[in-house]
Amino acid sequence: MKVNQAEFIISAVGPDQYPDDALPEIALAGRSNVGKSSLINRMISRKNLARTSSTPGKTQHMNYYRINESMYFVDFPGYGYAKVSKTQRAVWGKMVEKYLSERDTLKLVLLIVDLRHPPTSNDKMMFDWLKHYDLPLCVVATKADKIPKTRWPKHIKIMKQELGVLPGDNFIPFSSEIGLGKDELWGLLDGYLLASQEEAQEAQATEEEARHQEESSEV
Repeated sequence: MKVNQAEFIISAVGPDQYPDDALPEIALAGRSNVGKSSLINRMISRKNLARTSSTPGKTQHMNYYRINESMYFVDFPGYGYAKVSKTQRAVWGKMVEKYLSERDTLKLVLLIVDLRHPPTSNDKMMFDWLKHYDLPLCVVATKADKIPKTRWPKHIKIMKQELGVLPGDNFIPFSSEIGLGKDELWGLLDGYLLASQEEAQEAQATEEEARHQEESSEV
């Protein structure tokens, strides 16, 4: 996808603040400071639309970014940051779980992990939760540029094994610094967005047909 327009829309804290324009949404989940904001910036070729920070736990809401007036990236609060209170983590957890289980416009979840290290217990928990509820999922392993290219296969193997990624599951090594994985990830997203568009067109056609039949019966 060629990104011609990208803008921050809202930091939402609940369903009443989510956009109501029914555009497809791609959610980003991952531990604090794993590089979700940097990934968004690389994907849309902007330096600082999504604000990055060296301070873990900075994203405390669900940040919506509208792309080309045709989709949203939805950046979740990072999980697993100990200095955030248990009460706050519980609030975030309920907000994210409610969104994932009820949001009709959600088309794909990107689980962002750090390729340099084995997955955390929270990474594994999130992966298992998404798989259990059969949500469309792609694991994106960031910070690939931080390790030698010759060690990528080893790190990818460890990540896949410990998460439980199966053959056929979506898994993309990524680097926000060098652009690794950007084209592959956009190719995947385009497929989901096209399918969403076709579903919307079919639903509209079905609705129009039903209305036409209703009008015909009244005559």
